Amino acid sequence: MIKFACISPHPPLLLPNVGSPADRDKVKKTIKSLEFLSEKLEEIKPNKIIISSPHPDWGVKVPLYFLISKLKIKKQFEIQNYQEASNVIINSSASNHITVYPVLTSCDSPKQHYKWGKNLYQSKIANCKSKIALVASGDMSHCLKADGPYGFHPDGPKFDREFIEAVKQKNIEKILQLNDLYPGAGECGLRSFCFLLGILETANINWQAEILSYENPFGVGYLVANFHLL
Repeated sequence: MIKFACISPHPPLLLPNVGSPADRDKVKKTIKSLEFLSEKLEEIKPNKIIISSPHPDWGVKVPLYFLISKLKIKKQFEIQNYQEASNVIINSSASNHITVYPVLTSCDSPKQHYKWGKNLYQSKIANCKSKIALVASGDMSHCLKADGPYGFHPDGPKFDREFIEAVKQKNIEKILQLNDLYPGAGECGLRSFCFLLGILETANINWQAEILSYENPFGVGYLVANFHLL
């Protein structure tokens, strides 16, 4: 059963051994929001965490550094794509440990990732008795400032603004169109987000996204969102 879902950014500079104190001070709202989610996750004490990400390293490690710092991990599977995830995630009874399942997104469309999320729920999650947490790891536009990593593109702020509004309104159709509407946004998280939304929608959960924070001090959008599962 799905007990927790969130969106998390994954810049390495969030980590105290990577980012300077000055850099981390500029993203203190993001860090505070992730620490808040950590407290929520600790209350739930999940048995399994499914984390989707476009990157295999920091895309998984950065969110988990904050989210499960107080919890125990039993085993971590390095899953490379949806097909592997569908073969590994199994129905099992609850335990006192957490199993983490990273699922890497691909170059396929956001709509395809949404479908993969739906399929994964139907084939592997629907009858699972364990407490499951879903984490969608990804950053928003990388084109928000002229001095950012990819410079400025007008699609950048439009994409971030439209996604935040659409997820608050549960406008899935709009979210699935954002890649086509704003191709110059330079985002890396949309497919990860759509994978999570596909799972939630198929689970028939009455969810509501709460935007905990959004910052872009370095020209990249960092969004933290908590999904209330009613």
